[in-house]
Amino acid sequence: MANANEELIRRFYEAFGRRDGDAMAACYAPDARFDDPVFPGLKGDEPGDMWRMLTERAADLKIELAEHRANGDTGSACWIATYTFTQTGRRVVNDVRATFRFRDGLIVEHRDDFSFAKWSRQALGMPGLLLGWTPILKSATRKKARAGLEEFRAARS
Repeated sequence: MANANEELIRRFYEAFGRRDGDAMAACYAPDARFDDPVFPGLKGDEPGDMWRMLTERAADLKIELAEHRANGDTGSACWIATYTFTQTGRRVVNDVRATFRFRDGLIVEHRDDFSFAKWSRQALGMPGLLLGWTPILKSATRKKARAGLEEFRAARS
């Protein structure tokens, strides 16, 4: 029988697969922190809003939870997202490793790790192929992602 935190991970990714950003956001503690190569340093309501934004914009998202586990207040997951990157219309298959820390039945820390270079080659095409390994492209992508999140949050308030 799975423990409560394993069930939380499963519920989180099931909601992701349904494109239910609200249900994903409900899995986070109010003081949650999230990091990944594109959205570093999110905290508080920002992680939930990021998932709301991404799930609302996704037209053909498929999520596969390949494996997950939790032990005590930590957990991990391996998941694969397949989608069309809306800015370029390019197909992306992103293989992600997630780590979690839990408190009181909610996610308090969440980190997703994936190859930014591989992602950028798929999502951006030639610019990603040529510059995906550089800090310049990563920084520009982060700035654009952050601006998109801020715009989304402003429109919701």
